[in-house]
Amino acid sequence: MNINEQYLISIKKRFQDYKSLGEKAMEQLDYDLLFRTPNPGSNSIAIIVQHLFGNMMSRWTNFLTEDGEKEWRDRDGEFEEDIIEKEELKVKWNEGWDCLFNALDSLKPDQLMNIVKIRGEEHTVMDAINRQLAHYPYHVGQIVYAAKLLKGEGFKSLSIPKGKSKEFNAGMMDGGKK
Repeated sequence: MNINEQYLISIKKRFQDYKSLGEKAMEQLDYDLLFRTPNPGSNSIAIIVQHLFGNMMSRWTNFLTEDGEKEWRDRDGEFEEDIIEKEELKVKWNEGWDCLFNALDSLKPDQLMNIVKIRGEEHTVMDAINRQLAHYPYHVGQIVYAAKLLKGEGFKSLSIPKGKSKEFNAGMMDGGKK
């Protein structure tokens, strides 16, 4: 397996990990908390999902042949309450990620140095992927942090809980048991 093949496998795994992290955070919240805006200057989790959906659909639709910023995208509208049902939120979340994974699955290792455009700016395919690997975890982190604040003491840690590092590491050294 060459380095480009390894990169594509690795990048898909990273995106899957962040998708899962966001889902695990959102699953802990009741309906109303997904749509709650902590203060007037911030976004609800639902709005963050709308933005991710819009970005993913724009960036990954016809990824190799069209500019990643589509004319039909309404980025400003992504930050207005549009989704009002939890089920629709899940559908948009999955549809955006499916668009990304379908685009990644269609890539060949020898295409990583091809040039694609985002807002007219040229990027290698690899750089365009890396750009989104920086963008999406940023927003997934916002989702997780907001979920922790909104759920409070009832939030179940998605990583190593405070004060449990030694126990976790010992389990990992014993064959990966958590």
